[in-house]
Amino acid sequence: MLQGMATVSFYAADLDAAARWYTDVLGFAPYYVRPGYVEFRVGPHEDELGIIDARYAPPGRPDAPGGAILHWAVDDPAVALERLVDLGAQEYLPVTARGEGFVTAVVVDPFGNLLGVMSNPHWSERA
Repeated sequence: MLQGMATVSFYAADLDAAARWYTDVLGFAPYYVRPGYVEFRVGPHEDELGIIDARYAPPGRPDAPGGAILHWAVDDPAVALERLVDLGAQEYLPVTARGEGFVTAVVVDPFGNLLGVMSNPHWSERA
């Protein structure tokens, strides 16, 4: 049934600021822009990161960060965490070894979304 991640969607009350922040984080601009939505294609598999104007968030969306965390593959989670914090994110979960080759960290982006980073030998094998 599930075949892989198609798009992860984050919400931001200031969509323009979020588009600029993620452009700085990723090093490139969104490939798709329309009123209320921007989308980036990330990495060799062009995984999609969508940022949606918070006015379109589903009812009951929590005001505090929480819930599922999508971890993006990085070479070094400690370096990624430091850079994200330098760009204005807040550390949510520190760099944590999870097992042989698996290391994670999580920040809250300036717009209240949880952004995970991870070294993962399984991902590295398929990249």
